Amino acid sequence: MQIVIAGAGSVGRSIARELILKGHEITLIDRVPDQMRVASVAEADWILADACSPDALAEANAGNCDVMVAATGDDKANLVISLLAKTEFGVPRVVARVNNPKNEWMFDSAWGVDVPVSTPRVMTALVEEAVSVGALVRLFEFHEAQTAIYAITLPAGSRAAGKSVKSLKLPGDARIISVLRDDAPLDSQNDFELEAGDELVLMLASSKDSLHHDIEEIFGSQK
Repeated sequence: MQIVIAGAGSVGRSIARELILKGHEITLIDRVPDQMRVASVAEADWILADACSPDALAEANAGNCDVMVAATGDDKANLVISLLAKTEFGVPRVVARVNNPKNEWMFDSAWGVDVPVSTPRVMTALVEEAVSVGALVRLFEFHEAQTAIYAITLPAGSRAAGKSVKSLKLPGDARIISVLRDDAPLDSQNDFELEAGDELVLMLASSKDSLHHDIEEIFGSQK
């Protein structure tokens, strides 16, 4: 895929390196000359410009990219970049970094954002996941689709332990995306029995509290 990353700070460069390792073509844009550390991600194309400018995005060939990542340290800039990417260049997928959790409510489809990524929220979720075995933890949300990615770790005595994945009757449109055991994903093509300690990643409707309760009942400890 062709991916444009606005913001070449430590976050933007780290994203670029990871995506390049996966075979994607990356363009990095930043308006600060000190951020032009080309040698750190030599495989990427670099542009010294303000990504809030349509001309800069046009120079980065945003109209032909598959994903725009607004990864600057300024929420206002990330919103402007997202809106331009979606409305002026028709970018199919826009991912935006949320620096201040108080601003998270603005990062939605009205501003062209498909996937908001709030580092504080993700870190909070990971902390909750580490201490909340058996509880459903939201990792991030797709606002437009009104769905979210959740994780749950099966506790000792889980109702689902010993049952095969295919035999589980999940409510609504809930789907198991992946199962991790000992920090490694299990082959989803094989039907295997779940064990206590397994980490499940699920996609659920983000606004249905009753659905979340049902999921926790299915995977929680037996009374």
